[in-house]
Amino acid sequence: MALIALAADKGSPGVTTAAVALAAVWPRRVLLAETDPAGGDLVYRSAAAHGGPLNPNTGMLSIAATARRGLVPDQLWDHVQPLSGGLEVLVGLGGAEQAAGLAGLWPTLGRAFASLADSPNAPADVIADCGRISGDTPALELFPHAALVLLISRTEPEAIARVRDRAAVLSTKLHGGPRGAGSLGLPLIGVVLVTDTGEAGKISGQVNDMLVHAQTGARVVGTIADDPAGADQLAGRKRGRLDKSLLIRTARKVTADLYQQYGAAWSVPTPPPHAGAGR
Repeated sequence: MALIALAADKGSPGVTTAAVALAAVWPRRVLLAETDPAGGDLVYRSAAAHGGPLNPNTGMLSIAATARRGLVPDQLWDHVQPLSGGLEVLVGLGGAEQAAGLAGLWPTLGRAFASLADSPNAPADVIADCGRISGDTPALELFPHAALVLLISRTEPEAIARVRDRAAVLSTKLHGGPRGAGSLGLPLIGVVLVTDTGEAGKISGQVNDMLVHAQTGARVVGTIADDPAGADQLAGRKRGRLDKSLLIRTARKVTADLYQQYGAAWSVPTPPPHAGAGR
């Protein structure tokens, strides 16, 4: 099982950019799902593999009718579109008004996302961009099915205070109460800080100490560079060597660290060879 849910407490810390960057360097096949009930952004900022625009009607909107009849994980691929560059995306809703069509279906989606890694036909991890989760957003119903919930935050004092409080609320909701570093519950709640690379090490240590001291059940799992130029390259708005950008280099380190710690638990067993197969 490997559903990784990304979210933010408030404001626009760059959840979608972080989700796309992590998916772009993910070491296994991955499906990027825009699951923000307020609506997705990729249809406006990214081109499809054929060079034209993404179809806003194929994705979360089209999957609603399918999911009401039951959803087998492999059916997710029927609603996926490839971006220019090859990343496979489940395009988000056009706006909050369309979220009503998914009422009651979020747990079904969560189970399908989590089970896709075990598909015998087309296994993949799922990175879900859940947007802002302040209030009672239905995207929270995905979290119990996730292996990892990543809260994306910038490093202004008010942003750090909010992510601390949000992590504590999530820990209570998902794990039944606050936890210290020695008793982290599942799904693991991680914090990814969007910050200047020059202060990344210092600020991540300080924030991690604060999260542990407050018994939030969360910890800092990495930092992603605050790199507007790299974000523009990732969205196709600017030319350049995307693989050399600070955004992608730091996203690659986050994914490498995550896989070093949790990859064994997320590995999909290789199916045995068919009888009579050659050596």
